Parts: sequence; C-alpha cells; structure tokens
Amino acid sequence: MKIQDVKKIGIAGAGTMGSGIAQVFAAKGCKVVVTDLGESDLEKSRRLVKLFNANLVEEGLLTEDATKNIVDNISYSTDKKVFSDADLIIEAIIEKMEVKQAFWAEVELIARNDAFFATNTSGLSINEMCSKMQNKKRFIGMHFWNPPHIIPLVELIRADGTADETVDDLKELMYAINKEPVVVRKDAPGFIGNRLQFAVFREALHIMEEGIAGVDDVDRAMRYGPGFRYPVIGPLQTADLGGLDTFYYISSYLFASLSDMKEPSVTLKNLMETQQLGVKTKSGFYDYSNGKDEETIRRRDKMFFKMLKHIHSNGKNS
Repeated sequence: MKIQDVKKIGIAGAGTMGSGIAQVFAAKGCKVVVTDLGESDLEKSRRLVKLFNANLVEEGLLTEDATKNIVDNISYSTDKKVFSDADLIIEAIIEKMEVKQAFWAEVELIARNDAFFATNTSGLSINEMCSKMQNKKRFIGMHFWNPPHIIPLVELIRADGTADETVDDLKELMYAINKEPVVVRKDAPGFIGNRLQFAVFREALHIMEEGIAGVDDVDRAMRYGPGFRYPVIGPLQTADLGGLDTFYYISSYLFASLSDMKEPSVTLKNLMETQQLGVKTKSGFYDYSNGKDEETIRRRDKMFFKMLKHIHSNGKNS
C-alpha cells in the first residue's frame, strides 16, 4: 500500500489518547472510526474531540468550519468489524499485555492483509505484543504523546519482525499529519522519550531526598536551564555546542554522584501509600485543591500551544 492510499484510520480505545489521535487524523481529511466497549465510552470520546477542537479554535490553530469537517470525519462503533476496510489500525486500549495481545489476535483476522497495525503503548514490549500475530511485518509501535492533538512527537518502535517499508511509510505518514516522528530501532523498555524523562525524574527525586533542593527549585532549575534549551537543541547537540571535552571531564566526576536507583524512591512510595497521586487526587508534589488542578492544566496547555504555533510558523519538519 502506498502512503497516499491511507485514507481510513481505525482506532481502538475512546479515551484521551484514542480521541486525540482521532482528532489529528480527521483534521487531515482522513476518515476515522473509533471503537470501544460501550456507548458511554464513545460519547465521552465525542465530547473530548469537541473540547480539543474548541481549544485549537481558541488558539487560532483551527477554524470553526474545520471543526465541522473533523466531527463529520469521525464515526463511532462498538463492533471491531468496522476495521475490516481500514488502511491503518491504531490500538490505544488499556495498558495490559494480555488484553492487547487478545485484541490483536482478533483484529488481525478481521483486517485486510495489507493494513498497517500500530499500538500506542507507552512502554510495553512491541515484540511480546505481536508474538501471536502472523503478519508481524506490518506491525509497529506508534507512541503518541499526551495530549496527542498538541505534542508533535510520535515514536515509531520497531519489533524484530517489522519491515523497513512499514517504518518508512508510517514515518512519511506522520510528517503528512504534521507530527515529528523518531524511529526506535529496537524494542527497548521506555523507548526514547520515557527513558530520558524517567532518568531526569529519578535524579530529581534523588536531589530532593539528598536535601540538595526542594520541589519548586528542582522544577524551576529544569524549566529555566536545561528545559529552556531542549526545545531548540537536544542533549547530544547541547554537548556538541558546549564542547565534548568539557562534557567528558564533567562526566568523569559527576556520573559517580548521580542516582542509580533500581526501585521507586522512598518519596514516591510514600506518596503512593498516602494516595497523593497528583492532579487526580488534588495532591502530590504540589497542592491542586480549590481549582488549582484545572488552572495548572490550562496554563500548561497555553504554553504548549505557544510552542506549537512557533513550530508551525517555521513551516518545516526537522
């Protein structure tokens, strides 16, 4: 199948990720069908898509007329048989391996032989997930980042049996929907983004537990230091520009002091045990009571939209 022939997208899972992915493809003129177990799940997806559209309109990234087309391009069903004529099927269901394996075993029998298969898992093994499938050449990890209608990154993760053509074609498709694809050459826990994210998270926890700095100062140090650089240059190019000799000498003494924890930290365990889970429970490292949760999310998304506008204004992929 040529990538320009990818016109119908099947999406399993009507949650935040599935709905956001549906919005992205529908905005580019694809016909999208979203499935889930019950009508209440599908109704929630309809509301989410409308909310995503409204946010994009408010930011000047979408017109009202375009939102009507997006809504018209998305249909909903509780029957997986609607995937029978899909060009690309993306699974964004619960993060349980046995559930995902069962899904793909069923859907592979429904789908066309030339359809692309993709899982939006954020960390489960791509090889294990497709181990019971026959058509592994067309199977790939396709990790969109939350919120998917805003964040440009999509990680394309190869399984051992994924064909080169599948990687190349879906990379081209990601560019066509204004996403920034990166290729993960082999199945590895956490892929690229979460390995980097959790390396920073582990060190942030370590800094707090060692009494080096408090919560707010750790976050501010990242936001106004390394985090200020990373939207422009990544960590490896940062080293190039800073001088690899300098980074070598710093590594020679600093690496020994960095955290190498193999289990969740004491701080994180304590927060789990006291059910301080962040925004969802109104308390975590920060207080989210009395509307602070919604305000934090609004502020986050406003900044994300500013960054997205900057990317769009450049008019090119990198």
